[in-house]
Amino acid sequence: MLPEGFVFLDEAVPGSLSDAKYAGCDNFVGAPVDGYRVARVAGSKELAEALTVVAERARAMGYRLLFWDAYRPQRAVGHFIRWSNAPEDGKTKAAHYPNIDRAQLIPLGYVAAKSGHSRGGTIDLTLTDLDGKPLDMGGDFDLMDERSHHGSPLVSAAQTANREILRALMTGGGFTDYENEWWHYRLAREPYPETYFDFPIE
Repeated sequence: MLPEGFVFLDEAVPGSLSDAKYAGCDNFVGAPVDGYRVARVAGSKELAEALTVVAERARAMGYRLLFWDAYRPQRAVGHFIRWSNAPEDGKTKAAHYPNIDRAQLIPLGYVAAKSGHSRGGTIDLTLTDLDGKPLDMGGDFDLMDERSHHGSPLVSAAQTANREILRALMTGGGFTDYENEWWHYRLAREPYPETYFDFPIE
């Protein structure tokens, strides 16, 4: 159950796909994250409404939206901070932060103590074809590396073009991008700009 004003995006955004990374072990902490009790992606109703418009435009172009994360409980953010400050074990380094130290994730802006995700108006996503195959974006979700930056010279022209298709769809739908993460978008007009929620996803 979710509180009033929040919905599961797989129900609210027709034709969308979800892969709730933080509910399992396929993420940068290598374990289920605090507050993710079911493998579903949730967000504010306003987020879902904006994404529905984007999804319709994407489908007309031959694409679908694949969601990785949206609303994030504040307790999950706390989990990320504790993990970032813990000693390095190397478990997820190669896949998620190959060229920096774990201790640099917070100073470099990849992990934040206050996340827009906890306000319910931010989404991490990519595009797939109509069969659900993700487009090649030149790097996976939560690759905390220069390769993930918009305009990175480390990805190919085709990969950059795919990122630009996603960015055009999202910015045209009322979202703003984040320069360090090609998958991260925030509603320009957030419904809860000053509130950091902590209810679990269940």
